Amino acid sequence: MDAYLRARELIDAAHAADPTRTADGRPAELVYADRMEAWITRLEPAAALLLRLAARCQHLERWSVPRASFPLDRAGYHAWRKTLYRKQADRARALLLQAGVTAVGADDAAIWVSKTDLKTNAGTQALEDAACLVFLESEISAFAAQHTEYPREKFTGILQKTWRKMSPRAQRCALGLDLPPVIAALLHEAIATA
Repeated sequence: MDAYLRARELIDAAHAADPTRTADGRPAELVYADRMEAWITRLEPAAALLLRLAARCQHLERWSVPRASFPLDRAGYHAWRKTLYRKQADRARALLLQAGVTAVGADDAAIWVSKTDLKTNAGTQALEDAACLVFLESEISAFAAQHTEYPREKFTGILQKTWRKMSPRAQRCALGLDLPPVIAALLHEAIATA
């Protein structure tokens, strides 16, 4: 079996263990992986198979490190994210090697998944662009509904941070998204004050 096909199967089997399910009963992280890969192929129509696999690893077993396992403050949030980046990158590398992907390829994918060299590494930036677009297209409304206590300024701040992480190409894609009017207004406000 082709190493890339085997890697995809291993990655998706890991996602299938996610206890959180979507409304249609699918593992939430498998749905997220599909969305990530879809955005990678939209942004990079000729995307290498390795980049597509790395996109599928963006939230690899994220559910295994709950946010509540870190202090619920800003420092705790950043520590949680850094821990996830390392864990997901290590797990991605291990699965790719297990599938027969070369060590160089597995190392490249791990760099991208770990968010190393954002803005200077094309693979890392592509994954970040896809993650930001998935957030805006598929997750921001639910996020806003979960955090109704946030003041408007906090939401625009989150959107400004998201905007700054994206490449100009991803920003153009974001402007073309069919967002709910309230979210679209917040995004435009965030861009104007960024």
